[in-house]
Amino acid sequence: MSEIAIIGAGAWGTALAIVLGRKGTHRVRLWALETEVCEGISQQRINERFLPGCRIPEGVRATTDLAAALNGAQIVFSVMPSQHCRGLFERMRPLIPPQTLIVSATKGLEEASLQRMTEVIAEVLKRHDRSLPAVGALSGPSFALEVARGDPTAITIASGDSALSRIVQSEFSDPSFRVYTNSDVIGVELGGALKNIVAIAAGICDGLGLGHNSVAALITRGLAEMTRLVTACGGRAETMAGLAGLGDLVLTCTGGLSRNRSVGVELGRGRKLPEILAAMHGMVAEGIFTTTAAVGLAQSRAVEMPITAQMHAILHQGKSPREAIRELMTRSGKSETGASS
Repeated sequence: MSEIAIIGAGAWGTALAIVLGRKGTHRVRLWALETEVCEGISQQRINERFLPGCRIPEGVRATTDLAAALNGAQIVFSVMPSQHCRGLFERMRPLIPPQTLIVSATKGLEEASLQRMTEVIAEVLKRHDRSLPAVGALSGPSFALEVARGDPTAITIASGDSALSRIVQSEFSDPSFRVYTNSDVIGVELGGALKNIVAIAAGICDGLGLGHNSVAALITRGLAEMTRLVTACGGRAETMAGLAGLGDLVLTCTGGLSRNRSVGVELGRGRKLPEILAAMHGMVAEGIFTTTAAVGLAQSRAVEMPITAQMHAILHQGKSPREAIRELMTRSGKSETGASS
């Protein structure tokens, strides 16, 4: 049986544990920060805080002990919030067995360094004179609740190591969970992170009472600016037409289970960000942090990202959502297919 560690017992980490656990061919250890989450899984087989109502298979063992979670692991899935990735990998570094495959399933960017999660992981491990293990990124349109209850879902695993991609594809795939492979780690990671920004904007449209025309325009132009940044960073434009790009963008901009979209809805209704975050009770909307990092990354690559810039102004500078939309709509005329549009 495969030994798999999942680091992070939020909704998405728990859903991945359920997918692996229901196959019956894995020993899965799910690391939780919160003692009550660990106890709930161990005693009731439910993560009541982050994924209520979804039974966790007996083959999944919860723990708050990083060493116990990582002991003998052949694959480590990193599913923590982006801003905790560096600190946790600093703690995990001496505990990760040699030859372990590492897969990031976090859809965000590190706010301070502007790095993708696989870059953060590689930097932490390299800094301590280790041979760098194979690293990949898992992304795509996948609400945790729907994955956990077995709704048909398709995602992608991206890695420069084709063996890692094939192993992850084989370990995860079942009649309800289809995994595709992709070698474009940059595009897959940035697509998963940047779509959260556009999803906040889509929520704002809904909160303001705007219709389908507005959201359709937003998704289309959001994809255009996502693609500009991805290609400027070395990723491939065609990745943005796939699961980690268009697929995840449409899901997150239109689905009621999206936390990022929900934040936008409340902003559009006039609530302030601190009040919205307080009501989320520890749940994370990655787009809030990613917006700042994306603005910095775009500036470093001289890429124009008007939607991202306006979302940053709303989230972090107190700008009125209606004023942001007015400015987007009154920009100077552009070519739809131009490099800066």
